[in-house]
Amino acid sequence: MSGGLLRSTATVGAATLISRILGFVRDVVIARLFGAGAGTDAFFVAFKIPNFLRRLFAEGAFSQAFVPVLSEYKTLRSQAEVRLLVAAVSGTLGAILMLVTLLAVLAARPLVSVFAPGFVGDEEKFALTAEMLRLTFPYLLLISLTALSGGVLNTYGRFAIPALTPVWLNLALIAAALWLSPQFEVPVVALAWGVLLAGVLQLAFQIPFLYRLGLLCWPRWGWQDSGVQRILKLMLPAIFGSSVAQINLLFDTIIASFLITGSVSWLYYSDRLVEFPLGVFGIALATVILPSLSQRHAEADPQAFSRTLDWALRWVLLIGLPASLGLMVLAAPVLATLFQYGEFGHHDVNMAALSLMAYSLGLLGFMLVKVLAPGFFARQDTRTPVRFGIYSMGINMLLNLLFVLPMVWMGINGPHAGLALATALAAFSNALLLFLRLRRDGVYQAQPGWGRFSLQVLIANLLMLALLFWLNPPLADWLAWGAGQRASTLAGLVGAAIFIYIAVLLAVGIRPAMLTGRGITRRHQGQD
Repeated sequence: MSGGLLRSTATVGAATLISRILGFVRDVVIARLFGAGAGTDAFFVAFKIPNFLRRLFAEGAFSQAFVPVLSEYKTLRSQAEVRLLVAAVSGTLGAILMLVTLLAVLAARPLVSVFAPGFVGDEEKFALTAEMLRLTFPYLLLISLTALSGGVLNTYGRFAIPALTPVWLNLALIAAALWLSPQFEVPVVALAWGVLLAGVLQLAFQIPFLYRLGLLCWPRWGWQDSGVQRILKLMLPAIFGSSVAQINLLFDTIIASFLITGSVSWLYYSDRLVEFPLGVFGIALATVILPSLSQRHAEADPQAFSRTLDWALRWVLLIGLPASLGLMVLAAPVLATLFQYGEFGHHDVNMAALSLMAYSLGLLGFMLVKVLAPGFFARQDTRTPVRFGIYSMGINMLLNLLFVLPMVWMGINGPHAGLALATALAAFSNALLLFLRLRRDGVYQAQPGWGRFSLQVLIANLLMLALLFWLNPPLADWLAWGAGQRASTLAGLVGAAIFIYIAVLLAVGIRPAMLTGRGITRRHQGQD
């Protein structure tokens, strides 16, 4: 069980790694050409609005509701019934989102007022954001249909193609920045056109693979279809439960729009770096376990369900903790190496590093939410995470006020970092609530060995952290070096950290069989 899940996770993680590396290239190009000013603030807001809704509806609530129902159809019903479900869902989803997109394009200026109210007093920035939003919002329709296709492919074990799909977004934005932007009076508008092109490419990329599965169906309106109604009922509460982190990040953007120019961009770049380990491992792991958990639930096998969650939680601790600590220590060096060229200066590195360190603190919490939430969604329980999501949002907003307002009033540098810290702590509160409920309901039962395992991981992390503090040069050196020396030094630090971490894990008794899941599975089955 665990070995297959780990292979699938590795497949998704590897494909996501390719996408994330291209994403860094994309961000380096954007930072170098456009810096962190009014134009990039405008684009990031114009892109964040459909991207936020994508994560909220398409990859959040919709996927969490669609995959369990589709898995049940796949397990218990015929291929013809699966095709009817896919056709009804795609037709209904497409029609609704087409109407939403049309309304959003017509109401671009009011939407900007809601999502970035701090732009209202700056007509040039406000108008530019609205102009780009009219180009970026149709991306929601296209990427939602892409998410539907990806949900089908994931349910049938084709994990690599959906994980590779985001590559097209990065390629389109890189091409738009390098070759299309010189053709525009306002060059940054080319990025909005790149987003629109990316949506078309991503959807087209998945269509042949749906055809091979025999599930490329002509969409039909299916509002009354029983499967569609079940998905809709699951979606409504899941909108909050599966996307609390995204809502919190949106609140950050709204508040940041009132702060000094550059705050939105600094938060964007720091969030992108946290998204790297989160996407390569956290989201990859969640993507793989949801169909597995859904199948275990459909087969009425609660022991296997609990073991799958336990296996995933061990991997979150094993990967998430060192990623969080490493990113926190190397925040400024990573930002300097990737972005501090052209229009992105020393000040931008220092400011973005503050929010990156705060976001890094919450990386483990973000990963835990990604893994724990499927424990509810796979059982088609979307209501419980809603309550916890609302609590978490309330905590986030309260902490925003407690952290940011005093910093603004006292003139303390970097109030945007307070937004990131509030989001990080809110993620941990959400994860804790999800974990305690799964334990209380008996859905998750910790397998033996957690105390020893946690101590082993802690020792390895402490030694890795000590090594990084010892080897990491002063920030002034990083800012003075050229790109080549920065890259080689950063690669050496990361390589040394990974080496010492793995070496210590082996030294304290964690064996490869356990890391692949075979040791854990055998212990669960009483074969040791």
